[in-house]
Amino acid sequence: MIKALVPFSGGLDSILVVKILEEQGVKVTGLSFDSYFFDSREAKKTADRLGIELLIKDISEKQLEKVKNPRYGHGSALNPCIDCHGLMFQIAGELAGLVKRKNEFDLVATGEVLGQRPFSQNKEALRKVEKLAGVEILRPLSAKLLPETIYEKEKLVNRKKLLDISGKSRKRQLELVKKYGIEYFPSPAGGCRLTENEFGIKVKKLLDNDGQMRKLGRVDFELLRTGRHYWLGQDMKKKQQVAKEKGERIKKNHIILGKNYEENERLKKFAQKKDGLLELKDLMGPTALLIDYANLSLEEQEQVLKKGKELVLERAKNPEGKKVMEVRWSIFGD
Repeated sequence: MIKALVPFSGGLDSILVVKILEEQGVKVTGLSFDSYFFDSREAKKTADRLGIELLIKDISEKQLEKVKNPRYGHGSALNPCIDCHGLMFQIAGELAGLVKRKNEFDLVATGEVLGQRPFSQNKEALRKVEKLAGVEILRPLSAKLLPETIYEKEKLVNRKKLLDISGKSRKRQLELVKKYGIEYFPSPAGGCRLTENEFGIKVKKLLDNDGQMRKLGRVDFELLRTGRHYWLGQDMKKKQQVAKEKGERIKKNHIILGKNYEENERLKKFAQKKDGLLELKDLMGPTALLIDYANLSLEEQEQVLKKGKELVLERAKNPEGKKVMEVRWSIFGD
């Protein structure tokens, strides 16, 4: 039996690839990815419905490097789609054994549709992805519009039974839904958060300070989806001058302010060992998370704490409408 490894998002296009290949007697295994910016939950649900095996790989660190330094640039936001797809297919090729010719799988296929996304799914972009991956990729939904792959030449799949779909229209895909009796598929919305402009701006702010604070991890990117974010530049002229002479970036300290009760609780949940947590004890108002507070110099701690208190008090609620003469705080840090 011919075995295919299919990078699998759980969306309609990847479902259709499974159906098209299975129709030709190919056994399909899905491959999904977890990262700081997306996860495999939808893929797991859909793979269970289809009854296919699903492999899951965490690419958080590797993808973050692509975000910082993409060979082929970013899309409309901070999304390095071509480089990211290249990384995914490189991993697929290695798992399949095709790169080292161990042949755990016979082919790698994907649900990409030619022209569906202008930045990452035009002909040139698809060629770049294969070059980065170092493995040939079968795209059954658009195969007849693309050069014949080695898998077709070697008769592992029948090219005549592959399709010629292109563009953003979902009409052909919806016709196939009826043909194959597909009862469930998720909406195409969502996916990688890096395609969201506002989130991309926050990620860039965070990366501009990478190496100036603690090592970035999953929690830091989860926190970008919560609250109002403030970045404090250092006012100390001496430090600014030293940084300038060394060609270094001037460190900015990070404060996150909750916008409601749920966000306040989320900030408390994600607070890490060296963070400071600033809470009002006798008024209703936001909680402030002072990132990496315990690792700051005393001068920096004083500056961050002062600014954090100012931000909290600006939005604090005084139900009695009286002037607040004294406020009790709760501050945690290691």
